[in-house]
This record gives sequence, C-alpha cells and structure tokens, in this order.
Amino acid sequence: MSENTISLYVYKGGQGEITEKKSRFIATVRPVESEDEAVSFINETKKKYWDARHNCSAFVIGKRQELTRCSDDGEPAGTAGRPMLDVLLKENIHNAAIVVTRYFGGVLLGTGGLVRAYQQATKAGLSASEIIEKKDGAVLFIRTDYTGIGRLQYLFAQEKITVMDTAYEADVLVKAVIPENDKKRIEKTIIEQTNGTAKLEWGDEVTFAEYDGEVLLFKN
Repeated sequence: MSENTISLYVYKGGQGEITEKKSRFIATVRPVESEDEAVSFINETKKKYWDARHNCSAFVIGKRQELTRCSDDGEPAGTAGRPMLDVLLKENIHNAAIVVTRYFGGVLLGTGGLVRAYQQATKAGLSASEIIEKKDGAVLFIRTDYTGIGRLQYLFAQEKITVMDTAYEADVLVKAVIPENDKKRIEKTIIEQTNGTAKLEWGDEVTFAEYDGEVLLFKN
C-alpha cells in the first residue's frame, strides 16, 4: 500500500443480509485488533448460527493489511472466504473480521453464483457498519489575534482542516490536527495568510479520524 492510500477502519460493526435463490446470506462485521480477537468473534458467530449450513469468514489486520485469513467453511474451495477477503482488501478495510452465514435454500448457485453472493453479502455487511478513515498527523496549536482568525477559518474550510477546539480570550487559540503529509504546506500557508503574526507550536503526533462531527484520537 502506498502512503497516500486511504485507510478505512470499522468503527462500529453491523449486520447486512441478502437473499439469492432462496438462500439467506447474513453478513456480520466486527472491528478486531488481533488474530485471537478475530478467531474468537468467528467462533462466537458460529455458535450463534449453529444451525446454518455454512459460516464462512475472512479478516484483515494491520496498518498495511499484513495479516489476512479466510475460510470457505465447507463451500467449494475459493467460492466464499477468498471472495469475501478480496472485498475487504479492495475497499482498503483494516482491522475487521466478517462472517457470512448461509442458510441453504435448496437451489445450487454454482461457482460463479457463490462468489457473487458472498461478495454482495460482504458489501451489505460493510454498508451496515460505521466506517471511518484514519490518518496519521500531529496536533497544531495556533495563536492569533481576532483579525487573523477570520482568515484562518476560511483556510480551515478550504483545506478541510480538522479543528479540535477554539478558545477566545485576549487572543484566539486554535487546536487543530494536521495530516502528516500536509504539515509543512499548512504551516507555510498559515504564516502567509496571517502575514507572520500567528504563533505556531506543534504538539503530539497522533492517529485521528472524524466521526459524527467529533474528532477521534487513537494510540499510535
């Protein structure tokens, strides 16, 4: 994966379902941080749907999607687990596990039909989940006067900069988080926009995401 690739993570798992020729495919998604956690989730889901014909699974873990596993759970080889995993990889999903439970409807789908059904079910499960984009960056503290804040707010909107907090006192203190690849450019732009009057101080390096109007910080 390149440094500019978007990294998507499951923040809250969900469940989606499709029906294909009378077979029910129930996709259950959960965020996971380790292989043990993924295996535990898969076993838990198998117990929940013990009466199903198949509980196929896939998971991907790591910042670079370095750990992947999948299982066809009795379906013809390569028709379930691998197609499910391919969806996770193609969508740049990280640290997530999915189980697609199949209740057989009495009609054989064939190899191509199975691949399409398991992939569609996986997409339905992801659509029912809360997905966030995580970025590496750093906290930036910006102190400016009331004349400069208007220019900064315009800049923040144009650059889609994530502002965590703004304190209005004798002057204005803004706490923002800047993506790693944009740090030098944003710093230069702020200095130019405020004619060098803004005072900048870099804080901690963080991994962050935006969800429901809030800024989420994660441990690196």
